Formats: sequence, C-alpha cells, structure tokens
Amino acid sequence: MNRQRLLLIAFLVTVVALFYLSGAPAYLTLETLQAYRGDFQALFQQSPWQVAGAFFAIYVVVTALSLPGATLMTLLGGALFGLGWGLLIISFASTIGATLAFLISRFLFRKPIEKRFPRQFERINRGVERDGALYLFTLRLVPIFPFFIINLVMGLTRIKTVTYYWVSQVAMLPGTVIYVNAGGQLGELESLSGILSPSLLASFALLAVFPWIARRIALLVQKRKMYQAFTRPSTFDYDILVIGGGSAGLVTSYIASAVNAKVALVEKHKMGGDCLNTGCVPSKALIRAARAAHEIRTAERFGVSASEPSIDFAQVMRHVHQAIADIEPHDSVERYSNLGVAVYQAQATLTSPWEVRVGDQTLSARHIVIATGARPRIPSLPGIEGAPVLTSETLWSLTEQPKRLVVLGGGAIGCELSQSFARLGTAVTLVEGTPRLMGREDDDVGDHVEATLARDGVTVMTHTQALEITQSETGYQLAVEHNGEHTHLPFDQLLVSVGRQANVEGLGLEELGVTTSEAGTLELNTRLQTRLPNIWACGDVAGPYQLTHAGAHQAWHAAVNALFGELKSFAVDYRFMPAVTYTQPEVARVGLNEKEAKAQEIDYELTHYAMGESDRAIAEGATEGFIKVLTVPGRDKILGATIVAENAGEWLGEFTLAMKHGLGLNKLLGTIHPYPTLGEAAKATAGVWKNAHKPERVLALLKRYFAWRRGEGKKEAQ
Repeated sequence: MNRQRLLLIAFLVTVVALFYLSGAPAYLTLETLQAYRGDFQALFQQSPWQVAGAFFAIYVVVTALSLPGATLMTLLGGALFGLGWGLLIISFASTIGATLAFLISRFLFRKPIEKRFPRQFERINRGVERDGALYLFTLRLVPIFPFFIINLVMGLTRIKTVTYYWVSQVAMLPGTVIYVNAGGQLGELESLSGILSPSLLASFALLAVFPWIARRIALLVQKRKMYQAFTRPSTFDYDILVIGGGSAGLVTSYIASAVNAKVALVEKHKMGGDCLNTGCVPSKALIRAARAAHEIRTAERFGVSASEPSIDFAQVMRHVHQAIADIEPHDSVERYSNLGVAVYQAQATLTSPWEVRVGDQTLSARHIVIATGARPRIPSLPGIEGAPVLTSETLWSLTEQPKRLVVLGGGAIGCELSQSFARLGTAVTLVEGTPRLMGREDDDVGDHVEATLARDGVTVMTHTQALEITQSETGYQLAVEHNGEHTHLPFDQLLVSVGRQANVEGLGLEELGVTTSEAGTLELNTRLQTRLPNIWACGDVAGPYQLTHAGAHQAWHAAVNALFGELKSFAVDYRFMPAVTYTQPEVARVGLNEKEAKAQEIDYELTHYAMGESDRAIAEGATEGFIKVLTVPGRDKILGATIVAENAGEWLGEFTLAMKHGLGLNKLLGTIHPYPTLGEAAKATAGVWKNAHKPERVLALLKRYFAWRRGEGKKEAQ
C-alpha cells in the first residue's frame, strides 16, 4: 500500500474517531430535533447563509465518510429549513458527499480488489460500460440497499465520475423530496396527537410505497431503452414461442399449453434433443449392455460358471437405437400437436424481440424462449480435422466396435463411456489433463473412479496433455506429454469429451444485443431473462448446469415467469441440484462437497460411511464405495451429500428431499427404511453422525443412575 493511501486512511480514521468521541451521534436524534428546533430556526432566520452552509458542510462530511445519520439529517433538514430550502441544500450536499465517498473507495480499494479478482471485475466492468448509468439510476431510485453501500461498491467499478455524479443527482431527487417532506411534517408536531395528522400520515405512506413506485418507473425506463430500436407488433400469433425441441423446450411447451396459452415450438433437427437422441437415453442403453457383459464376466464370484461373453456390437447398437425408438413417441411432433402446441420443423432466426423467421414465414409471440441446447466442444488440436473423431453426438452411428479407443477428457461422459467400451472388449485409454478424473468432485471420489476404471481394463493417464494427432502406416496416433515425457497412443477412434458449448449461433441474438457469458451460455438474470425482458432461455444454452433435469427445472421457471411474470415471478434455485455419473459404482451428489466448501470458506463437519458396512451391499457383492455428508458444525443440517455406490442415483433423492425441505440427519435417522436395501445406508450415515454427537454428560449420569438402580452401592457397603 503506497504512502498516499496510508495517509488517507489515517486521516479518515482520525475524523471518524473524533466524530464518535465528540458525542455528535447523540445529537442526531428526533429528541434533539424537538428540543432545539425553535432555537435552530431562530438562528437560521438570523444568519441563514452561515447556518445553511454549516449544515451543508456537515451533511457532505457525514455522507462522504459513510457515517451514520444521513437519513436522519435529511429529515432534520426538512424540519429545520422546510421543503424548498431543505431540498436545495440536501440534494446537492448528498450528491457531493456520495461522489466523495465514491472517489475515496476508488482510490483506496479499486486497484487491490481488481488485482485480486481480475476475471470477475472484467465481467462487471463490461456490464457497467454497457448499462452502468441505468444500473446506478435503478439502485438510486429504488432504495433497497443503503446509499453508502452503493457509493462504496460503485467506486470499485470503472464508471466515470461525471456520470456517477449526474445520475446520482437526478435519481436521488425523488427520494430526497419524500424524506425532506416527511421531515417537514415531523418538525411541525406539537403533541403526540399530531402524529395522526393527515399530512404526516400521507408522508409516511409515500415513504412506504416509494420503493415499489420507483422500481416500476425504473423498469419502464429500462424497458423503453431496450426496445427503442424495435417496433412492437400490435397483435401476436402466439403467447409464447419456444426455439428448441429438447428436454427444456418440450417442458416449456408442455407447461404453457397446460394453462391454455397459445404455444409454438420450433425444432430444426430431431424432437427430443440431445437427451433422447445422443445423450441420456443412448448412453444409458450402452451402459446397460456393457454392464451385462461385466456381470457375465464376473459371475463366478457368486458361484455361477460362465465363459467370456461374446459381444455382438451391431446388436448392442440395435439395442441402443431401439431404446431411442421406444421413448421417441413421448417427445414426438404428434404428441405435442395433440397437446395443442404448433410444431414447426425448421430453422428459427429472431428478426425482432417478438418476431421469428421460421422457414419462409415470420411468426410473432409476446414471449420467446431459447432452448437450443449445446454441442460437444472440439479442441483445436493439430491434425484433428482428418482423423476419425467421435463425440457424444456422432458415437451412435458406429456399426463396428473399435479395437483401440482413446477417450480425451475425464469428466462424467468420458468416464462413463470409457468403462462401457472397456467392458465390451475395446482397448481403452483415457486421457485427462488435470491430476484427477472428475475434477469437480472430491479427490477421494476421483481416485475411486480411477481405480474402478483401471480394474475394468481402462488405461487411465491423468496429468496428460494432448499435443497433436499424427498418421503413419500403422494408423492414427495421439501424441501426448505424460509426466514430462512424450509418447504416442495408437487408436482406431478418438472420442472427444472435453465439454460442451451452447448453441447460440445463427439465431439472430447478437443483432438484438442479447449477450453471452464467459462460459459461452446466454447471459441471464435469476428469472432466466436475457437483456431483452421478453426473451428467456433454459436448458444447456442457459447453463450453469448442463443436465436434463436442470433444464426441466429451468423450463418451469421460464414458462411461468414468461406467462405470469407481470403478476409474480420466481428466481431459479440451484441449491439442491442433484447430479449423477453413471459409472459402476455410480457417483451421485447434491449440494456442497468438501472441495467446494473449502473454496467458499464454508465451515462444515464431515460424516463418512463405508458401503462395506451395508448388509445389502455385502449380499450383492457391491461393498465398494462410501457416503460423505457435510453438515453445519454441531448441527444436523445437511450442506451436501456425495454417494459412491451401486445405483447411487436411485437413492440420492432422499438427501435431495431432506435438503430441499430442511430435514436434518435426525429426521433421516428417525425414518423407517426397508431392510435390507442399499438406501438404508442413508439412515446408517445419519446414525454415524448421531453417534458422534452423543450427549456424553447425560450418558454419564444415566450410567450412574442405572448402577444405583442395580443396587451396586449396597453391594459395596455389604
């Protein structure tokens, strides 16, 4: 910290200390106002400029130093100077003081904080550059947060000082009028009965409704600015138009049609989206086939003799496509047409906030929901263009089983497919750039998955960087750097699983000013609105969770907020979002894990239960795995649960339900579970927590009590 900052801090600390030591806060009370109002008004009439100037200076200092009393001084100003003089003095004093506080905050804290959080503040400053004046105007107009906090926080941004001053001057004026007027009414009180005077009650009524009125005004101003370049249609074809027929788009359409809204759904490819056609359904069908092979291969441990399974890969893929075909009617054009949804199978492009070009026609809707999903991300790897590369989308077109498969990416999809292909007999090498698989999970979870995959025949190479793809007479090779050494991994197919990117291109969003986040998903508020309030988004294109059930959860909010948001809207709650990785054993989690709790500096207590203690797991030969539950220290409130176990996803819901409805581990312990089941391990985990929190003093007293009841004291006496 440089010398100027130190001097300024010393000066500010000295002034604040003098403020409190002088007893000044004691004078900033309504009692003082009543006691000295007459004397002060007489002094003001005698020396108006000196009194007004002194009040002005004190107000500026109090505001600039963020000292308590600014609100009361506003009321005092109204009481002492009246509405006219009070408004003039306080309006300028408050703005000058706020700007000084803003500059102090900027000088002391902006550079250190920007250096500490560069990425976060880069994003914030982009928003401030675009909408800073409007954002500040809204904050000033709607007094939800104390103004001194706004001064200090805005000083950390790169908004211009001139802009900050004039926006504050204008936006604080309505609130200043109301507070000064209320102060004027308080100053005229002569007895307690005067509290019930109509004018005073009217002033307080204005104070009560002002935030609501100001918010409505701010929203209207913001909306007018957003839409000023567009012409709104006088009538609409639909209440809501959904772009994308995947899980999120289908749920949005279903909910909207269920409440009799007129709905259009536009899908340019297959109904059902990734989940049905290239994601959840085909991958789980493949996993089940691979598991069958594994069960045959390991049946001898149960005393059942079986030879090495014979894999008909073409038949495996027919099973996969049959699963898709059997579920397809649930997501079909026919079903949704019967529900009253107008389904269009064409490319959709927005031409205005309310109009969408669909094929050769233009449709209009009051609200538009973007649910276009995401696609696998292809890394910019030298030589990848001409190589036999698969993704989670193109994998399902395989008709011949690859003999050598290299999987690039050790996340959930990479781990699931690596295990499945290895169990089907493919030689699989899994390449992951970070030190562990499934990097979002705790280290022990990643280590467990790695050991499981290795046992199934997967060659796991963590901390390995892919360099390039080369081709020789023997075929394709992936050049990698592993433990500081270069090596080449031969393959017949390369499966890329390094993440997904949102489908935002070609929709006309950029031309409308709809922006994306750093993650590439659409930038949304907590209600799932884009920068244009009538355009919404849900599903993978919205983030932050690219999960089918997350998309469905968002879809409810998008549909309800779009159709009824003028009356009531709902923020999306992601606190209890479950996620499952369908390896065997499965990895299921809801809420915080240890890694996240430490990163967020959240105190927690860990309860651990080994699946080897479960009777059903022992009977099933599925004793690998564990349960980890994070709770508030000293309490049974659940912060998060991670299950690594057979069919973990099937019984994760108990922890999710408990967290959602505030049920602690004591409630789980008191719930009867059927025996023997794997889900009983949830109750057993609660028992481990309870045992660690035994009331030792009570138990010691009980021990003495029972000893007394047994008459042990009498025996000793005899």
